[in-house]
Amino acid sequence: MSRHALWWLATVPLLPLALPLALHTRRTALRLPIAQGEPAGIAGAGLPGEPLRLLLIGESTVAGVGVTTFDQSLAGCLAEALAERLQRPVCWRACGENGITAAQAQERLLPLGLGEPADLALLVFGVNDTTHLTPSSRWLQALAAMSEALEGQGCRVAFSAVPPLQHFSALPWLLRQLMGWRASLLDRELRALAQRLGVLHCALDLPFEPAYLAEDGYHPSGQGYRCWAEGLAERLIPSLRRPA
Repeated sequence: MSRHALWWLATVPLLPLALPLALHTRRTALRLPIAQGEPAGIAGAGLPGEPLRLLLIGESTVAGVGVTTFDQSLAGCLAEALAERLQRPVCWRACGENGITAAQAQERLLPLGLGEPADLALLVFGVNDTTHLTPSSRWLQALAAMSEALEGQGCRVAFSAVPPLQHFSALPWLLRQLMGWRASLLDRELRALAQRLGVLHCALDLPFEPAYLAEDGYHPSGQGYRCWAEGLAERLIPSLRRPA
């Protein structure tokens, strides 16, 4: 029996409890806006050398939900961390949409990402595909298609790990357990896909403590985005220093 089948076997008997909780959470959850300003910029502008062109495609974390401006978001923080380590400028762009799944992003966000050349693309997905109960085959197909399209333009690709929803304090305990389990299943498949495609899978280094979470208990705070970006930079730097 597959791991996903086991998840459904455990989840179905709990649906009479889980569904009302999910509906109540959807009605009462604090909804934060996306970040303000232009979703693009340059980090390390005073540094020498040709800028690294960084692209992020993903869900609400790429849209900067949880912070005020895009400079404080994952994209801005990652560009700063990479510029500091590489000692060269990093031009960054963020193509994100709140609530989007990987398959929707393939249709709506990928064309935006392909509109300008990039050296490195980070795909940030998983929370919405977990909560929307996206079939894993569709999840993997969309991510593989985006990766292959970007690599076809000479861009290095990396996946950010699926966040562990069991630590999202905005969710009731039962939903945290069920969604956290499902997120781990999708992340296991994401790691296997990355290995198959020969791209990088980056673990999520983030202490799920109040200071690292926004007031909604669902998205990172400014401190959370900086911490996440630092961990990503450490994992990305070795591949960036190797010849393409």
